Amino acid sequence: MAGPSTALSPVIAASTHWLARAYPGGESNTVAHTLSELQARQAVTVAAWLRYPTEIDAALVAIAGPGGSAVLDWKAGSEPEDEFAEGEGWRTWVDEVVVSWAACLLADPMLARRGVDAVIAAVPIPEPRPRPHTRRTGGLPSEFRRLLQPDARDREAAVLLRHPDLLEPIAAMHRDTLLYLLDAEQSREPLAA
Repeated sequence: MAGPSTALSPVIAASTHWLARAYPGGESNTVAHTLSELQARQAVTVAAWLRYPTEIDAALVAIAGPGGSAVLDWKAGSEPEDEFAEGEGWRTWVDEVVVSWAACLLADPMLARRGVDAVIAAVPIPEPRPRPHTRRTGGLPSEFRRLLQPDARDREAAVLLRHPDLLEPIAAMHRDTLLYLLDAEQSREPLAA
């Protein structure tokens, strides 16, 4: 599994930025915005690691590029006035499948758990050396806590980002592939309040 490959960094950053802009958690200088973006980043990271499971996959997407945000922009109704304007180049690094899978993970807690479990099972635990984030009891890495166990502040900050009905146009694009990959069925569990 590619795991924390630096080749995926532009895809993860751009896809997170797209989700954070399409489903904002508040003004960009607020704690709510930061908490919402952290949840988006965790979902996008899991989705990217599932989408590009090997070092070769990660290297190939870095060479070929992921495809861009045009279809996502159209589906979400957030098309930029000028996608070729200065400062909009990040849109070329957005991966449609990764964003769709991240939307699925954000909207469905059980699917998010399966996705993180799949990543944990596939990413090898390195030789004994200090890790910046220790694994919790049960194998849950703390770096995915906000995705899997959002507290009240996280949920409040990401009301739009985690709303299943709002995410549906994006999540539906590639949900079937994610369900197949994770050997899962779509759950209808409501988001815990």
